[in-house]
Amino acid sequence: MTAPIAAAAARGYGRNYLPFAYPALAITAMVIVFPWLFTLFMSAHEWKIGSPREFVGFANYVKLAGDPRFLESIGHTLWFTLLSVVLPIAFGTGAALVFNERFPLRGFCRAVFILPMMATPVAVALVWKMMFHPQLGVLNYILTSVGLPPSLWHTSIDTVIPTLVMVEVWHWTPLVMLIVLGGLAAAPTEPYESARLDGANAWQMFRYITLPLIMPFVVLAVVIRTIDALKAFDTIFVISEGGPGTASETINIYLYLQAFAFYNIGYASAIVVVFFVLIIVLAMVLLWLRQKSKWS
Repeated sequence: MTAPIAAAAARGYGRNYLPFAYPALAITAMVIVFPWLFTLFMSAHEWKIGSPREFVGFANYVKLAGDPRFLESIGHTLWFTLLSVVLPIAFGTGAALVFNERFPLRGFCRAVFILPMMATPVAVALVWKMMFHPQLGVLNYILTSVGLPPSLWHTSIDTVIPTLVMVEVWHWTPLVMLIVLGGLAAAPTEPYESARLDGANAWQMFRYITLPLIMPFVVLAVVIRTIDALKAFDTIFVISEGGPGTASETINIYLYLQAFAFYNIGYASAIVVVFFVLIIVLAMVLLWLRQKSKWS
């Protein structure tokens, strides 16, 4: 430590900068800490809007454990999240490998490919909902034109979640492509030159060179897509509203209904807390897999 710095530290100049951090800390406390503390407080109460608040302790959490509709929503959320992560990762990685090659109009094709992610989720959902219409939708027109039977799409219990996943894949595969394409652009060329000299084929170069090099970027895309899929609300609500029945009712949809349709604020707060714990658990699993596989 130089003499001027030591003298400044001795005079306590460093403490003079602490007041500048107080506004940021206060804002953080107001927008993050306080809402969570208030949510925990409300989850311990039975409260409907317009009725007096009553302390019930852990009764809301006990009720959640025996609520078949909530347990069903967890299954829908996990199934929707799994499909909405695996498929865009697979298609986005494949698209990145294609767009990493040199061919005519490559820049134009890249620009067209990333256009879906520029639209807002509500706009995307509205367009796809019109396309899914059983009688007037263009998708059923295409199916019948090639001799296939029309589909019920989002109006059938069996196809509603795959239909919603189709929209997610179309919307967010370009994001995965951009992330993986960044990894391919940063990859060194020397290993490929050595592999060609050794007689390696295209699959061997992908398996033993390309995939390990882009794996950190793939893991990053998995984390981002998992977070996005878990908190997905706009697309599901606009297209199916959790229906038919409760066939596509995820935790977010069930939470929305409890809070803003049934006005069970205390019960909805308990759902928020449980959902937050679920997200933390999934995040820890992803971090554990990342460390175990040494993808850093």
